[in-house]
Amino acid sequence: MQVVRDGSLAVLVGVLAVIQARINGELAVRVSSGFEAAAVSFGAGFVMLAVVVLVNPGSRTGLRRLRRRVIGRVPPRLPWWAMLGGVGGAMFVAAQGLVVPTLGVALFTVAVVAGQTGNSLVADRLGVGPGGRRPVTGPRVVAAVLCVAGVALAVQGGITDGSFAPALVLFAMAAGALVAFQQGLNGRVAVAAGNPLVAAMVNFTVGLAVLSVIATVVEQFDGKPFVPPPAVWSDPVLWLGGPIGVVFVTVAAFAVRGLGVLLFSLLTIVGQLLGGLGVDLVAPANAGQSISWQIFVAVGLSILATALAFFGSGMRRPNPAPR
Repeated sequence: MQVVRDGSLAVLVGVLAVIQARINGELAVRVSSGFEAAAVSFGAGFVMLAVVVLVNPGSRTGLRRLRRRVIGRVPPRLPWWAMLGGVGGAMFVAAQGLVVPTLGVALFTVAVVAGQTGNSLVADRLGVGPGGRRPVTGPRVVAAVLCVAGVALAVQGGITDGSFAPALVLFAMAAGALVAFQQGLNGRVAVAAGNPLVAAMVNFTVGLAVLSVIATVVEQFDGKPFVPPPAVWSDPVLWLGGPIGVVFVTVAAFAVRGLGVLLFSLLTIVGQLLGGLGVDLVAPANAGQSISWQIFVAVGLSILATALAFFGSGMRRPNPAPR
């Protein structure tokens, strides 16, 4: 029963990520900038998470422990680059604002999953995550190919209805590829701190800094004035993107204990794919947009690839990566 409960939570987390994409896509339309919308979303999550971490004694202890690990006072030392997982999160949230308004949530999600699945092979081979190096097995390679094929098929459907934008699809795939590294790096930080909320705090801090710089630079060159987002009390839904990210981390902290990181991540992807279809059916980002049969098939291929990646990964315990 615990596995069923935790598995349901993992799928729910994936659906929440899709809802976040839809909210941030609408926020990008309101402020006329995907990067500024991402900065607002990250800022809201940062404030909420900072309050939670500061009032939680375990999280404060984790922050001190992480600091000692980074400066080398407590072995093994955590390399500085392990703190950069927030860069992947920043690009993922920025992609939500830039891609979703044009392509819709379903195609965006399929593209992200393709990039994430493909680059996870590289991340596992390099031992980026806390579990160390994992072998690149045949089934996992086939799974990555299936995901890319799903994107190609979904894109073909976008071409027929005029919504295809190759640069946006590639950006979504690149964001998914960075997410694969983000998960591994944040896992290292969580292990070093002994608290997943600390890893989330580091992620939001780095991501907010990156997005603030990018949004400022983009505003200087695109010639568009800054459009402030609606006040929280006038349109609170648009401010929920960041808090949803915090909920993602909180739920994961409970569910991942019983499922393990691999199965939790795969079930989350399934939730993203199904949620992407559901959101585009119920509340499409583009009022004139229809979901082609190719996208339905692409989602099916991605779910099949997810299952293949899980069963083809093997249950052998990986060799721990050197710290």
